[in-house]
Parts: sequence; C-alpha cells; structure tokens
Amino acid sequence: MDPLDALTEIAYLLERERSSRYKSKAFRTAAAAIEGLSDAQLRDPSLRRRAGIGESTFAVIQQALRGEVPERLATLRAESAPTGGAELRAQLKGDLHSHSEWSDGLTPIETMIDAARGLGHEYLALTDHSPRLTVANGLSPERLRAQMDIVRGHRGDGFTLLSGIEVDILDDGALDQEDELLRALDVVVASVHSKLRMERGPMTKRLVAAASDPRVDVLGHVTGRLVEGARGTRPPSEFDAREVFAAAAASGVAVEINSRPERQDPPDDLLALAIDAGCLFSIDSDAHAPGQLSLLDFGAARAEALQVPVDRIVTTWPLERLRAWLERGR
Repeated sequence: MDPLDALTEIAYLLERERSSRYKSKAFRTAAAAIEGLSDAQLRDPSLRRRAGIGESTFAVIQQALRGEVPERLATLRAESAPTGGAELRAQLKGDLHSHSEWSDGLTPIETMIDAARGLGHEYLALTDHSPRLTVANGLSPERLRAQMDIVRGHRGDGFTLLSGIEVDILDDGALDQEDELLRALDVVVASVHSKLRMERGPMTKRLVAAASDPRVDVLGHVTGRLVEGARGTRPPSEFDAREVFAAAAASGVAVEINSRPERQDPPDDLLALAIDAGCLFSIDSDAHAPGQLSLLDFGAARAEALQVPVDRIVTTWPLERLRAWLERGR
C-alpha cells in the first residue's frame, strides 16, 4: 500500500483510540516528511536520518513499500471497530461537537474538515471552548469572531462547516460568552466543566436554565462522568434528570449522546428517561483530533441498542431540516 496512506491511517486510528497525542503526531509528522518523495527515495536507508522519521515510522514505510499492510496498521484496524450500530451509523449525516487547535484540539481546522469529508459528512460543527475554560485555551469573544470569519469560507461542494461553540454553563446556569455571538453562531453546545459535584438542587437549576435557554441547541455530556481512559474515572453529576429532560424537550434542545468511549454520556438509564421525556438527541463525537470524528460509530451503537427513535436524532437530518431547527431560538 502507499506509505503516505499507511502513516496517515495509523495516525487517524491512534487518535480514534485516544492514544497519546505524541504518538499520533509522530505519524502525522512522518507523513508530512515523506510527501512528494519517490519510491526510490523512500527505499534509501538514508531516509531513516530524515527529520520526522523514527524507527516505528520507518518500519511502516518499508513494510508498505513491500506491498504489505504494516503490522501496526493491521493491529489498529482489528482493534478499532465497535460491534453493532451500523444501520444507524449509515444514517448519520454530520456531527455537532468537535474541536480544533484553536482551543484544545490537536490539528488545524482544515485537517478536521478533510477528515469529516472523508467520512462522508454533509456537515460538521466546529465547537471550540469558551473563555472561562482557560486550561483548554477557550476562545475570547475576539478570537471567536476571527474563527467565525474563517468558518464562513468553508461552505460548498456538498459539505458545510458550521460555526459553533462548546459554551460553559456557569454556576448559576448562565452561558460563558457574549449574547450577540451566541445568537450569531450556527450551533451552541452547552456543557458543564466545573463544580461537577455541586449539590443536586443547585445542579438541577443550573442544567434546567441551560436546557431552557433559547440560544442553546445541544446539552453536552450532561452528567460529566468518565468511565474509563487515561484521565481515570469520575462519577456522574447528581441532578433531577426528569426535570432537566422535561425542560430540554419543551425548548427543543437536543440531549447529546456523547460518543467518546470514556464518557458514554448520558448513562443508559438516563438515556431511557430522555427518550420517555420526548427529547431530541444529537449523536456527537466530541472529537479533538481527526481520527476521533469516527467515534460516532460508538454513539450509534449505543443509540441503536437503546432504541433511540431515529427521527429524533438531529444528526440524521439533512442540512436544510437541521438549519430550520437550529434557527428556532435565534
């Protein structure tokens, strides 16, 4: 196979499995280092001394040149596929929650766009973080305006990049960004990132306020829990889920089915409550790297297993219908 394709796919799959960012970056760096080189140049032993090429990436290049599927790639392919959800996954037309290097993502906007196109997406919302999340390089109003100008230039040819934000829900339920900007964006995902152990009553009020806000489109990873992964585990926030989901259903706000395996948020029992409440849903990747956009596979598998009504999943909707829903509170 083509060595450049092999290196790029390995980086993509490492991102998908949420491996160390340094591992995936090494393979993307190697891919950039060999772009445009001839097979003869790639076979030359001096390639190993080229900047950006290490032992692992050199081995991948040589195995690919011999017509083999590199061992590293074969292993990652075998480990990457979830079971179930294929029918629903095929109906997903886009993703409303993703990040770029403008906040805490790993790659430029253009690389995320290329990956989304490669998955057959019709649309992708770029939802970098809001100002208060300084640890994630949250966007000030000025930086968000600059990003919106860039996003407007990426529309057409069967793909639309939607402007957006993952806005912090503050302690009192207010949103961490200027009202004018929130109304100008295509997509607003509202999430809690601080004081996740707030007492049940105040947390319920906090989430109800966000779920009732006409500027909000999606309630992101609603419990904040972590069930696996490098960051360890974290219990879900405590709140009256029936009250929160009733507010979301009444205002047409979608409950996110966060596809990251370390989140699996909301938990199965709360997802069942949201279905009963009549909520809309958005199956999102919460991708911080190109390979993580394909995590939608896992969200689709959960949603299919729990029998989430397909017509209530907004990310199965074509762009025209999606836009009509997004504009309801603007």
